[in-house]
Amino acid sequence: MALKRMVLQIGMGTDIRGADYTKAAVRALRDALWHNSLSIADAAGLSVDSMQVEVTIGIPRPDRVDKQAVLAVLPHGTGTVRVVEGGLEIPNDAGTNTTVIANAAAVVRLDID
Repeated sequence: MALKRMVLQIGMGTDIRGADYTKAAVRALRDALWHNSLSIADAAGLSVDSMQVEVTIGIPRPDRVDKQAVLAVLPHGTGTVRVVEGGLEIPNDAGTNTTVIANAAAVVRLDID
């Protein structure tokens, strides 16, 4: 058997006032996942916990993201998190705060023929 890409889910998350990069990343992954109810594993005769999920987060300051907090969002299967530079930072007019926007991509793979 071989791992095959079955699903690509995408989402966006923000932290409007706190400049919390992890919060924006978690919200982006939740946005990607919570708009779906995947039955692909069931359709293939596999457990939902057999899903392998590769998460990529695009955010302006990758070093400020807690990967374990992002990984904890996954309801099923096992996963990996890669954080890359992307997304947006938008400072307020006074320059005292920043809105952070993160993008998430979650690739679901199953081990099938």
